[in-house]
Amino acid sequence: MSGSVNKVILIGNCGADPEIRRTQDGRAIANIRLATSESWRDRTSGERREKVEWHTVVIFNEALAKIVEQYVKKGAKIYVEGQLQTRKWQDTQGNDRYSTEVVLQGFNAKLEMLDKRQGSGYQAGGSGPGDYGLDEDRATGASSQSSNSQTAGGGNFSRDLDDDIPF
Repeated sequence: MSGSVNKVILIGNCGADPEIRRTQDGRAIANIRLATSESWRDRTSGERREKVEWHTVVIFNEALAKIVEQYVKKGAKIYVEGQLQTRKWQDTQGNDRYSTEVVLQGFNAKLEMLDKRQGSGYQAGGSGPGDYGLDEDRATGASSQSSNSQTAGGGNFSRDLDDDIPF
């Protein structure tokens, strides 16, 4: 195989408020503890069982780190898309330790908030104007206006392509 893929997609809840650090030149780096869970019914006892996995998410993407700093709190449901990275470090006794983290950096990083934050009007996970501080009424009004303007003045598609193209 000539190529490879390192991609992680997680949907879970934040176990604590994000930890924000700053580099010496002032860039934000965010750390999130993300819990994902799996539930099933035990065949022998009939009881409901749940298994929780904890993931460390490190965000080096400055724009995403700022959003995390402002909007993400303990309990928030988020979607993250990044890469796995394992780093080696030494504990206080000098033993080698390894930590595997989900890293969000560069253009491949993605973070979406899946639940609406109380009182802010911020709704993440949508792809329209409802993101970043607009309430839903204004967002649906704005999106319906843009779709109406496209259909009302759209005309014939092939006629729009008959323009002279300089190349």
